[in-house]
Amino acid sequence: MARRPLPRILSKDGAQLARTQLARSRELARTAADSATDVLHPLITLSRGLRLLAAAGRHRWTATPKDRRGPLLFLAACVVLVVALAPYGPLLAVVTVMAAAAWLGRDRTAPEPEGPDESQTERLRALYEALVPYFSVPEDPAPLYAHGGDWEKAFPTHEFDDAGRVGQLVLRYPAYFPDGEPEARARIEQVLTAKAGRGREYRFGWDEVGNQLTVSVLPPLPADIVAQRFVTAPGESVLGFTDPSEVQRTLPLSFGDYGDSYDEQRDVPPVVWRTGTRSTEPHLLAVGQPGSGTSTLLRSLALQALQYGDVLIVDGGGTGEYACLTGRDGVLAVECALPGALASLDWAARETERRLVAINLARQAGDPPPADTRRPLWILLDRPSVFAHLAQVDDREDPQDLLQVPLRHGRAANVTVVVAEQYDGLDALGDAVRQHTRARVALGSAAARQVEAVLGAAPRTTPPAQMPAGRGYARLGHGPVHRLQVPRTPDPYDDATSEGDRRAVLDLLPPRVAQAARPIDLTKEVAAEGVTAQPVPAEPVAAE
Repeated sequence: MARRPLPRILSKDGAQLARTQLARSRELARTAADSATDVLHPLITLSRGLRLLAAAGRHRWTATPKDRRGPLLFLAACVVLVVALAPYGPLLAVVTVMAAAAWLGRDRTAPEPEGPDESQTERLRALYEALVPYFSVPEDPAPLYAHGGDWEKAFPTHEFDDAGRVGQLVLRYPAYFPDGEPEARARIEQVLTAKAGRGREYRFGWDEVGNQLTVSVLPPLPADIVAQRFVTAPGESVLGFTDPSEVQRTLPLSFGDYGDSYDEQRDVPPVVWRTGTRSTEPHLLAVGQPGSGTSTLLRSLALQALQYGDVLIVDGGGTGEYACLTGRDGVLAVECALPGALASLDWAARETERRLVAINLARQAGDPPPADTRRPLWILLDRPSVFAHLAQVDDREDPQDLLQVPLRHGRAANVTVVVAEQYDGLDALGDAVRQHTRARVALGSAAARQVEAVLGAAPRTTPPAQMPAGRGYARLGHGPVHRLQVPRTPDPYDDATSEGDRRAVLDLLPPRVAQAARPIDLTKEVAAEGVTAQPVPAEPVAAE
């Protein structure tokens, strides 16, 4: 008896072809159903009318008292007899019944009103009148925008939401409007934001070739994404989440509190930051106001980095935001004082140099890089401006000067630097931090000029009325500016943290180590008989 062959697993191309054929079959079935409905529409109308006539007759017979049903039945029989004996009587009866059925079975659904209603028309007219001073000049012989003019020519496309507010608007503007000037654009965007409805986020798409502006209302980003393991490859870190139209990738995420409702799964588009030797933006600068979520972002990045590498944390704020990471496996040190910060960053600079030398020697010998140089090293520095001030007072070296080597050569040595600072401390950042942190994040409420100064480009969207924690914008290199919502990663030791968020963060922390290793002095020399003393290369270990 011949064996039945096992089913062959579909390849990627085969699965794509199967999905294409299935979609095509569904489209053909839908088209056939629509065509059959159009052909059988008169029959459907007549059957519906006959059913209504039968129901009306049955209701009439039920409502008639029993003592009157006999005379009514006799009257109906007389009518049928007269119709049957009259010339062309049966034909006329059938035509009359069919006409009545067609009339009763017609589609009585009220057609949707074409165009905006009175309130929506008034709103569009108000928008049009508000734009007249900005889109018109006295020299224009046929102005598109004029007081009391036709707003339908200026607004070819408009949509409204359920609340009657503008949901999407496409407006035309004259060719002489300076749409290439940021100041002119900002004035128009401010007017549209005020007249279309405050409290919402808008995206403005300027078409300079077609002289059109598209105004779209954006839904709020989800703020209930808890800390969790993200489906990413080594060297990829999730900064947060953005709009579906901005990226071509989604991640399956859990929403809600860490507990019974944590099993809800949804696909959300992430902002993925790639680090390592192949990255074009190997270092990150995050700026925000107090309470905007910069420490939350650093904790989220630290939890993701500990899956594959080591983390060195220097907390200039001194508020204990990273105490939960102290003594954990892979956490080299958590420094909150100036002497410890200087010692740790000095070790990080020497470790970066050691990695560069080891990688260079391996390449010269034709060997792969050593394993300890391939393990990522993350340096997280929160609020370096505080240490800069303390170093100036104590006449010590600025810790930012020790970051020059990791910032300049960190990509080749697989070292990543993340700096978080507040807006009032940006002036204290060194040139090396400004030049080499090409991945930027701006969190919290801030003026448009401040956000543009951090990101290097203005956002294409308006800020929300209320900024939740971890809400802001992100830009990787010279790419577009994305809306960003950082996942909830609070301090689990904070009393204000909910029990669900505390459990979510604690479950992601690596186990504690018994005792941290002491740092090895990289300048130590070993002298032996007949051997010249040479520096001994040190392995990467934890710094105190």
